[in-house]
Amino acid sequence: MRHLLRLLSLFILFAALTACAPPAAPKLDLNGTDMSDTQLGGDFSLTDHLGQPRKLSDFSGKVVALFFGYTHCPDVCPTTMLEYATVMKKLGPDADKVQVLFVTVDPERDTTAVLAGYVPHFDPRFVGLTGSAAQIEQVKSAYKVVAQKVAVPGGAYTVDHSAGSYLFDKSGKLRVYEAYATPADSLTHDIRQLLR
Repeated sequence: MRHLLRLLSLFILFAALTACAPPAAPKLDLNGTDMSDTQLGGDFSLTDHLGQPRKLSDFSGKVVALFFGYTHCPDVCPTTMLEYATVMKKLGPDADKVQVLFVTVDPERDTTAVLAGYVPHFDPRFVGLTGSAAQIEQVKSAYKVVAQKVAVPGGAYTVDHSAGSYLFDKSGKLRVYEAYATPADSLTHDIRQLLR
């Protein structure tokens, strides 16, 4: 009888501990790469294109698409921003539950004023983010983003940089990596998965 009571006590303790454990993230039907089990990234604080301090966590409750780029980018950045603008149209009323964030990898040129003239052009709800070179380096490092200046004739430069984007669920957890050139239909599908 004592052995039975001990087993019953252990079972009750196990059930209680299991009930207190955080629920596992639901399995998603994704086109992008599932990042649910990674420890990449984290919260950060930068300045938005209106000069206001913003944290990633400020957008909790929304699905967040995080993209790193720069305003002088000739192809990758405008292409990606246009895809996300198309996504917002495809989402209809659900677009208000999504936040696209554009973090510059070129803070030297991408001031708040420059970002204000660029980022909202794609969609007025999009937010451009900048900061000091040290702040940008810290965020890039947290998200394993590579960016390097490349000199061009005449003293100017371009920036070679990682071209994918990240999707976070409504609780602020990183869930999906979307490769560059992922079409709007695929992005929309994955965002809808996170909106459920």
